Amino acid sequence: MVNRLILWALRIRWGLSLVVMVCNLSGLGVIVMELWLSGFLSRLGPEWMTATTQTAIYPTLGALAGIWLAVRDRSHYFGWLDAGRKPTEAEARRLLNLPMAITLRALAIWLPGVVIATVIFAQAVPTRSIAVVGAMFALGAFESAGFTLLIVDRLIRPTMPTVASVLGGTMHWSSSVLNRIVVSWIVSGAMPLLMLITVLADPVAAAGDRIRTAVYMSLVGLVVGAIATATLSRAVALPLRMLRRALDRIARGDLDVRVPVGSASEIGRLEHSVNELAENLSERERMRDMFGRHVGTEVAARALAGGMDLTGDVLVVTALFVDVVGSVALSTGLAPREFVAKLNRLLSIVVAATEDNGGLVNKFEGDAALCIFGAPIALRDNATPALRAARRIRDEVAALGELDIGIGLARGSVFAGDVGTDTRLEFTVIGDAVNEAARLTTEAKAVPRRILVSRSVIEAASSNESAGWELYETLLLRGRTQTTDCWTDIAADRKADAVREQSVSPVSQPEVS
Repeated sequence: MVNRLILWALRIRWGLSLVVMVCNLSGLGVIVMELWLSGFLSRLGPEWMTATTQTAIYPTLGALAGIWLAVRDRSHYFGWLDAGRKPTEAEARRLLNLPMAITLRALAIWLPGVVIATVIFAQAVPTRSIAVVGAMFALGAFESAGFTLLIVDRLIRPTMPTVASVLGGTMHWSSSVLNRIVVSWIVSGAMPLLMLITVLADPVAAAGDRIRTAVYMSLVGLVVGAIATATLSRAVALPLRMLRRALDRIARGDLDVRVPVGSASEIGRLEHSVNELAENLSERERMRDMFGRHVGTEVAARALAGGMDLTGDVLVVTALFVDVVGSVALSTGLAPREFVAKLNRLLSIVVAATEDNGGLVNKFEGDAALCIFGAPIALRDNATPALRAARRIRDEVAALGELDIGIGLARGSVFAGDVGTDTRLEFTVIGDAVNEAARLTTEAKAVPRRILVSRSVIEAASSNESAGWELYETLLLRGRTQTTDCWTDIAADRKADAVREQSVSPVSQPEVS
């Protein structure tokens, strides 16, 4: 309900003027009621009508001037709202000055009226009461000005998200939590108590008048204090509760959360900072995802954790190399997009099979891919998952029926780490096992089962996995001086027969007499 009234006051032409006038009239009403209860008006004697009429001239003129200025302020400060656009930076900063500007102007209108009213009433009351009269009007002026500051600051709060989108995390000293607490205390406590002291210090007022006025000012202090305290606590507690919930969601990984910036105070700055935190974390996750897509999630995590230093280790890994058979002829006979689409389907199979078995697709080299098992994440057994991945890749590509491939696997010590410069790094593996896997891939293109594996991989694999592989032949690979024992996997039917033969032990036949 309150928010609807505030939005209504912001949008209508007379809204700001109405709010300012209500604030000032409330202060004037408190003063008049105080003067009446304290018996001051009855002490004016037969000149009370003349004094009251003369005193009312300036408040009337001041009210008219205040209404005109407030209407002008509506266009000056909220023209961008009427135009249905965002404010410029200058307009946004100007809006932050509105509460203090209106408050100072209200004081500028009030204080001459305080002097005028004191001088006029001084003609009709005892000299001893002049100080009391002046103090009442002065305290009423400051009470009205402080109340105006709090109300106008609350009035512009719905525009703060728009202002923050223009200025970013900005703060204004007049809206700080400390200043709002001090002003709230002045309006709800200090001013009513000072008015009460003033009434009690009146040497002319009767005892009964003082008691009535004291009760009235106490009630004013209680009511205004309750309203000011509730408003202030709500202005602090609700944003903090929203911030806590937002931070809880961020901690759970929900980085799309945003909180509205509701003020130009420290809380508003904190709200903006939480939004920046969520946005920066979201951007970091997006970059991590993009980085991981290019180099692999394990390498991305390693780089983010270890910084940009050139690091690496010598590890024993299993290298798996995949290459397309007849890729030159395929690329010539197919449209580029069609060939790339087929290649992407192949590589998606390679990535899925490799990552599901704990490996890393280290790089794509045209129509070929190098996969590493055992780096950067060490595996207790890196040969067995590599062999499983090779069979899965071969079988799924064959089932797809679009491309023919060769797969080579080798195992050995390699350097696994970052190479490059301070401005450009790449995680790679360098060693004889990688070269051997590439050479085996070339030979595997002519092998019926399309996979060739070096002896070191078979010997390092588990017994269940190695049982499905057999020695194919011994080859002298290109660029090498020693021959390599090459193994390939057994066909499914032959493997099933071998398993059955191993599981059935020979039984001696009884002699027939």
